[in-house]
Amino acid sequence: MSPQSEPREQSAVTVIGLGPMGRALAGAFLDAGVRTTVWNRTPGRDRELVERGAVSAPSAEEAVAASALTVVCVVNYDAVDAVLRRDAVAGALKGRTVVNLTADTPGRARSTAAWAAEHGVRYLDGAIMTPTVTIGTPGAVLIYSGPEDLYREHRPVLDALGGTHTHLGEKICRAAAYDIALLDIFWTAMAGFNHALAVARAEGITARELAPFAAGIGAILPAIFTEVAEEVDQKTFSAEGTPLTSTASTMAHVIHTSEAHGIDAGVMRAAEGLARQAIGLGHGEEGFHRVAELLGRRS
Repeated sequence: MSPQSEPREQSAVTVIGLGPMGRALAGAFLDAGVRTTVWNRTPGRDRELVERGAVSAPSAEEAVAASALTVVCVVNYDAVDAVLRRDAVAGALKGRTVVNLTADTPGRARSTAAWAAEHGVRYLDGAIMTPTVTIGTPGAVLIYSGPEDLYREHRPVLDALGGTHTHLGEKICRAAAYDIALLDIFWTAMAGFNHALAVARAEGITARELAPFAAGIGAILPAIFTEVAEEVDQKTFSAEGTPLTSTASTMAHVIHTSEAHGIDAGVMRAAEGLARQAIGLGHGEEGFHRVAELLGRRS
């Protein structure tokens, strides 16, 4: 029998952290027939899960000792450290596996992996890229980085979380780096959308009236992302009919309209500043993605 065909009911998992996402993870494991132990720093959040068959551990060390695999999903790595880096818990984890699905920075992923190695803890870092409602469904998207053999060993249990699972490589910080980059896209886009709604409202356009046209902008982005990514990797920066000089001009229109209504335009001013800087360096006839190269020089 291959590892991926191992019956889940013969497996066990511990879930540390019972916020909305942690409860969704534990619920998906239970639904898939995985023996599930749960623990949370704040008591009382496990009641529904216990009613569904989960085992409530009285302490973090007893929780991690209950399973060969512990999945951690808490608010940040400070919370991870507060739970795992206690002597009793670290001792109970020795020889066991932690899959850390907590969101934080690539640097924190590296430091946690180093701590795990020092204490004999097998460690995979990861990130959840979709909302709680997707967990246990085909819509879930999870990414991982770290030792591939460890990922393959525990993949049959992790499959209980549904959706798409991708191992991004052995470098432990890659999942966190992907997560940060993708969050950058999402929250920058959401900031732009909400700013646009404020400007539109100031001009007498309701959010519902604007939304279909905003969706049209969103629909053209996947093809643009693919094309721009190819050019950035190849270090070519064609303008495709919209040179930086024109881009900076349209950005200025947004800034002037916003500020005429007393709406802060700081985000767009920052973007225009990057465009103007690239123009000043002689790239005015190239595309806006030249700023990726410009920003990269500062790293």
